[in-house]
Amino acid sequence: MIRRQSFYIVGVLLIILGFSMLFSVGCSLIYGDGDLIPLLQSIAVTIVSGLILVILFRSKNKKELSTHDGFAVVTMGCFAMAFFSALPFYFSGTLNYTNSFFEAMSGLTTTGATVLGNPTTLMIEALPHGVLFWRSFTQFIGGMGIIVFSIAILPMLGMGGVQLFRAEVAGPVADKITPRVKQTAKLLWGIYVGFVLILCLILKIEGMSWFDAICHSFTTIATSGFSTKNASIAAYSGAIQWTIIVFMFLAATNFSLHYYFIAKGKFEYYKDHEFRVYFGLCIIFSILFFINIVGTNKYQTDLLSFRHSVFAAVSILTTTGFSTENFNEWPEMSKMLLFFLFFIGGSAGSTTGGMKIIRSILVFKYLIYEVRKLLHPKGVFNITIGENTIDDNVVRATLGFYLFYILIFVFTAIFLSFTGLDVETALTASASAIGNIGPGLGSIGPTDNWGHLSDFAKWITSFCMLLGRLEIFTVVVLFSRSFWK
Repeated sequence: MIRRQSFYIVGVLLIILGFSMLFSVGCSLIYGDGDLIPLLQSIAVTIVSGLILVILFRSKNKKELSTHDGFAVVTMGCFAMAFFSALPFYFSGTLNYTNSFFEAMSGLTTTGATVLGNPTTLMIEALPHGVLFWRSFTQFIGGMGIIVFSIAILPMLGMGGVQLFRAEVAGPVADKITPRVKQTAKLLWGIYVGFVLILCLILKIEGMSWFDAICHSFTTIATSGFSTKNASIAAYSGAIQWTIIVFMFLAATNFSLHYYFIAKGKFEYYKDHEFRVYFGLCIIFSILFFINIVGTNKYQTDLLSFRHSVFAAVSILTTTGFSTENFNEWPEMSKMLLFFLFFIGGSAGSTTGGMKIIRSILVFKYLIYEVRKLLHPKGVFNITIGENTIDDNVVRATLGFYLFYILIFVFTAIFLSFTGLDVETALTASASAIGNIGPGLGSIGPTDNWGHLSDFAKWITSFCMLLGRLEIFTVVVLFSRSFWK
């Protein structure tokens, strides 16, 4: 059963969320777009709701959180934060509540799917600056994870922090850089914020306004994909696009490698097997896209074709979802390759979504292992990645994750097709939602949006975003009878 302490922590998270909305209030005061009152209402409702939970479930006997509690806190916390993060959109009259929740869940899970840009709702540029800032800030919060952030700043979460860290941090094995989880969380958030500040300064120098630079720094490092422009990154210069490419790539790299380089001066990137595969995939798919589209004469120069190819490959592989071109109009081979990228994702221990490259490597290694066992039944073989032998429990967990991932993808696509979506849209919407990517193909392409989906489809895909962000098992375990015994 879930202990009182779990609800208490959710209340604390809501209080933190409410105070984080004050940044949007500052933005509203600067621009004076008339969204101050809705933002203040959202803050009041969120903080009061958090205080109620804190008061009702406060306990003098604070025990260490169990694994059960860790799963419950992360899942309930993310859902509660999405519920209240939707309030600025709703109170401002920008969106109805279903669309508001969808936008908030998309932000916090760093998916980047949006209902905006649709004539039936609003163009992105039409949003008040305070609400638009909050839209980007939700992705900043979700990028490294609100739970990891809370562990970093709240001493009360020091006990039981391991369970929260494991439930929140992506990848088959939660990688602790230091022996203490709290210290690890601080280091991760330090690197994360550092990247945001550096990118913000570069984008400003290259011609963005301070507002656009801050918002795009939030969403780039979070590998999320919300833009302040309806045209996404296509609205900016080629230099800005190349800068975004570099930082998308860095954000989808395991942050432990950044730590070893920044804090200890060790250039460990080339030694990491996952990073080498990740880098290789970026190059291979960029070349394949370029070869496929350069002959179409769609773009004026080969350099332009190459830039669009690299941008699309890195954007989709890192699950960022920014766009500089409508790849819905690319040749069928390129669209099929893009669809394949939907299932890979970036590195474990990064802000990216998807299955993660390390899992794909492990599954590939397992297939080789099974083939060798068939050829040499009496042979003794180990599954290794680099110099590390992978434990059988990790292999089984990875295979189980793959199975669940594919099953959820298939069933979600079937449900979406029931709502009237065509096959291409239903398949890519399902893959995009669970992979936290953002754009898809068909009617949800990079120049379109998700606003035309039915309310049922939006709630289904919102749930899939949560599943994908929390690595499926964290959420699915709550539906197990044994969990509640």
